[in-house]
Amino acid sequence: MSFRRVKEYMSHPYEHPGEGKLVRKLDFFILSFCCLMYFTNYLDRSNLANAYVSGMKEELGFRGNQYNLINTVFTIGYVVGQVPSNLALYHLKPRIFFPSMMVIWGALTMITAAAKHPRDIMAIRFFQGVAESSTFVGTHYILGSWYTARELGKRSGIFTSSGLAGTMFGGFLQTAIHSSLNGAKGMSGWRWLFIIDGLITLPIAIYGLFLFPDTPSTTSAFYLNPQERALAISRVPEVPERAPWNLAFAKRVFTSWYWYGFVMLWIIAGETESFSSNSLLALYMKSTKRYTVSQLNNYPTGVPAVGIISTLFWATLTDFLSGKRYLVGYWIAVTGIVTAAMILNPGASTASIFGAYYWAGSVYACQATFFAWANDAMRWEEDSLRAVVIASMNCGSNAVNAWWSLLFYAADMAPKFTKGMWAMIGTCIVMAIWTTGLLYLTNRAETKRPLEGTRQTSANEKSYEADIVGDVKV
Repeated sequence: MSFRRVKEYMSHPYEHPGEGKLVRKLDFFILSFCCLMYFTNYLDRSNLANAYVSGMKEELGFRGNQYNLINTVFTIGYVVGQVPSNLALYHLKPRIFFPSMMVIWGALTMITAAAKHPRDIMAIRFFQGVAESSTFVGTHYILGSWYTARELGKRSGIFTSSGLAGTMFGGFLQTAIHSSLNGAKGMSGWRWLFIIDGLITLPIAIYGLFLFPDTPSTTSAFYLNPQERALAISRVPEVPERAPWNLAFAKRVFTSWYWYGFVMLWIIAGETESFSSNSLLALYMKSTKRYTVSQLNNYPTGVPAVGIISTLFWATLTDFLSGKRYLVGYWIAVTGIVTAAMILNPGASTASIFGAYYWAGSVYACQATFFAWANDAMRWEEDSLRAVVIASMNCGSNAVNAWWSLLFYAADMAPKFTKGMWAMIGTCIVMAIWTTGLLYLTNRAETKRPLEGTRQTSANEKSYEADIVGDVKV
């Protein structure tokens, strides 16, 4: 029985003729652009940590927690841009909006190379945060618009893994730049890092401008024929649409348990990523003054490497298990408690501390699975509600992280980050409790809609068949 389920999952039989070909096209054009976009998003974002440990701290005269303040300013910009970015997708075609944001943050990344003082970087990073806020939540909204529940987790996992790959690549890139370009044209290697990272962004933006397919109902992509467009629309539920930006819609959002349940889930989950998102391993290494520039950039790349493996594993597993995304909540709760205890241990060796930080990288799996969980749960709700909830999830998480990192993970708290370790233990206990409560709510909602779902599926199939017959007659 189990072997048959695995075989069926791997072969993934489709209901309609041509559906497999359609999904392969979507994977190529949507995932290729979104993954490259998120790769450069994280590349341009993580380069601050690489630059900081590669000479920027000393050259610009960083003091105290200025490094964390810059991250906080970036986070504020990121929070400000979240919901407007997702709602902008109603008024601007994604193939216009996404590349435009890429050009803006790529240009700002290159401008960072001219910084003379930490405050210059603070100003730049705020606007960079606004531009970069479009990518993560916007892509999850797009993925939920094209893919079925069975397909969504794995695609979300591939997408989020591309961001982690950007973090990894940034470390290796800085090592290469420092050894080959440091001092070239009178500029430090960390300045060249910002220039090269920004340049990488531009050709990807051009690619998206011409080839991204927008959404099923608005696409004009030349590589999708009329039958495939009709099939794409029929694959996702037809939901009631309500216009955003009015009081009735705001009331709908703030009286919905989806908003409170999933926003709080991601606020908690976002703080369980604190070891990795705040580059604690790099700060720990920097504080010991025992490592070379190459080691400071290369050794922390093991954290996102573990994150990629964990993300793909859990995203695929939860798809196979028919969407049991909640399992990841329990996994990261255990992981956070154990790794924090390992680092708090007064007799902890260097090897055990490195091991704890690497293991903590597996928590990144929650990015793909929790946003897929939200998309799954709201598949029968109106698109505008789903867009706002998904944007609010990341908005809420970053709003908390703006002060959380200053309170518990400031750079001058290295090497032990004792307050942060205890905060992690408490957060993970809350994570397990909240996951259980949200699981109850989503299960209750699912039991109320089986008849509605059957009727809607039948209506979609009839609509698709009518479109196909119409095309044949023409």
